[in-house]
Amino acid sequence: MQQTTQYDIAIIGGGLAGLSLAILAADAGYNVVLFEKEEYPFHKVCGEYISFESYDFLDRLGLPLHKWNLPAIKKLLVTDIKGNTYNFQLDPGGFGISRFKIDDALYQLAIKKDAHIFTNTKVNDILFENDAHIIQTNKQTVLAKVVAGSFGKRSNLDVKWKRGFTEQKTNKLNNYIGIKYHVHLKYSKDEIALHNFKNGYCGISAIEDDKYCLCYLTNAENLSSNNNSIQQMQENVLFQNTVLKKIFTESEFLYDAPITISQISFNKKNQTENHMLMLGDAAGMITPLCGNGMSMAMHSSLLAFQQIDLFLQQKILRAEMEKNYTVKWKENFSSRLQTGRMVQRFMGNSFSTTVFLKLMKAIPMLSKQIIQSTHGKAF
Repeated sequence: MQQTTQYDIAIIGGGLAGLSLAILAADAGYNVVLFEKEEYPFHKVCGEYISFESYDFLDRLGLPLHKWNLPAIKKLLVTDIKGNTYNFQLDPGGFGISRFKIDDALYQLAIKKDAHIFTNTKVNDILFENDAHIIQTNKQTVLAKVVAGSFGKRSNLDVKWKRGFTEQKTNKLNNYIGIKYHVHLKYSKDEIALHNFKNGYCGISAIEDDKYCLCYLTNAENLSSNNNSIQQMQENVLFQNTVLKKIFTESEFLYDAPITISQISFNKKNQTENHMLMLGDAAGMITPLCGNGMSMAMHSSLLAFQQIDLFLQQKILRAEMEKNYTVKWKENFSSRLQTGRMVQRFMGNSFSTTVFLKLMKAIPMLSKQIIQSTHGKAF
């Protein structure tokens, strides 16, 4: 294959972070290309709650959020494994929107702004030679001055490059599966709920068009011990929580089968790999119970663009770009991830979950501090 095109910026993966960076780069006049292995619009396993810290950013990108009549979410309800409930105020709160809708809207916006986007395109490898990147896809090979990796929770590139988290032994932070449904249900629209069950938890919150996102995370052992049957696992494990059983039995499921993902890891990741800047989940994942992965992904795209812009203007060297981005990423997100891992260790266990929730309820300042530590300021 011939190397026919050179871009200023190449982005691998067209989720929230990748598309946001493509729009920022196109707005600044850069020649930007993005590769996405799927075809828009498509569903993703995701909690589909975005904290209000991202609202102004999305508005600046050009999304008409105010016209979409999206549900505003200001309350948090948590249940323990038995279904006992605990209520908290969610500050600053957020809004609900499906990845199907927002990803497609960002994709259409990026195209309108003249970003080059190739869908149904898988990136097989990226080489760094002579101070430039060679991106090899299943359809073409291109050159780019800067590459950003926004390819989600675990990809073929992660494995190919032997990124540290892919080679760690199975532990409590790296052996999860995610399962998501969209449902119709009579349920509060201003509340996000987290329902615990053995070795996992399930979130439900309103999205657009009177639909709800029902998404849960559990370990692979729960599935394998139930003959690898999602239905059997739900009935035997999730339904032990009486609130969850009620939700599942009363919901109208809108699709024939759930969206699933496996081998989810919350272990630490590097923010740069092979001179590429990692965005979103590729740089580090916050546990879904903290409900802020979508905002972190978009914020990381802004942090990356600020450094890429300086590099392409020849105001800083490549090494400075990589170092500065890593520093800024850690300043903004390290404490969030640490809080998320801490909270996750208390969840999914009959004793520790109940004790933790009772402590949160008894000490309002503690619950407020934990919730705020998983949210950031507007960017």
